[in-house]
Amino acid sequence: MTRPVIGLTAYREQARWGVWDTRADLLPTVYSWAVEETGGIPVLLPTTTPAREAASELVARLDGLVVSGGADVSPARYQEQPHERTTGWRDDRDEWELALLDAAEEHGTPTLGVCRGMQLMAVGAGGKLDQHVPDVVNHHDHNPGGDKFGDVSVQVEAGSRLETLVGARLDVHCHHHQAVASHPGYRAVARAEDGTLEAMELPGERFCLGVQWHPEMAVDAGLFTGLVRAAAGGPGGRPPAAPR
Repeated sequence: MTRPVIGLTAYREQARWGVWDTRADLLPTVYSWAVEETGGIPVLLPTTTPAREAASELVARLDGLVVSGGADVSPARYQEQPHERTTGWRDDRDEWELALLDAAEEHGTPTLGVCRGMQLMAVGAGGKLDQHVPDVVNHHDHNPGGDKFGDVSVQVEAGSRLETLVGARLDVHCHHHQAVASHPGYRAVARAEDGTLEAMELPGERFCLGVQWHPEMAVDAGLFTGLVRAAAGGPGGRPPAAPR
């Protein structure tokens, strides 16, 4: 049986390895491992131009899409001025990943948004973000700082697709100082105890789900298995791609 090909969006950053110190397209290996462990073949998707044309051609060849974590989304994308803690956005990556999301909608491609990926899904649908979660909830549990992840308990909405994948309640690894404030067209399906939205999904048959946490850090069998199964033409997915 042909394994589904899952595209993973990537960072473009200055990086060092061996004798090199240069710009590189990269992504933490745990994303690829999570796809491999659940039966898919991972492919990195570096920022490409022109975004719209390239995204349409590329997504037509993919079976599934993961919009990965990363820098803040530019506040200009949702018509707001930047908060003092909103930094480091990448306009080229925003444009590329929004184009990928539009192409995935056009092709019915199963899609999983992780952290920034969920936020970008909401912004692409016309939604807005809370630019600094501690201003809303008065604590830093969702992002303790540095390279540490916050341990957050989330309650999942009964009857949601997410519940069928991960259960009614779970502890997750979070690293986000922003959160989705509005999400036109998406259903809110999980919240932290402080009320922060932690997951949303598109109603209907297509697998299109965003989570604020980092399921790849725990090789979350539920979410990645669900994505890969849908990409292979399983429940909530799309018909299998033609042989390549």
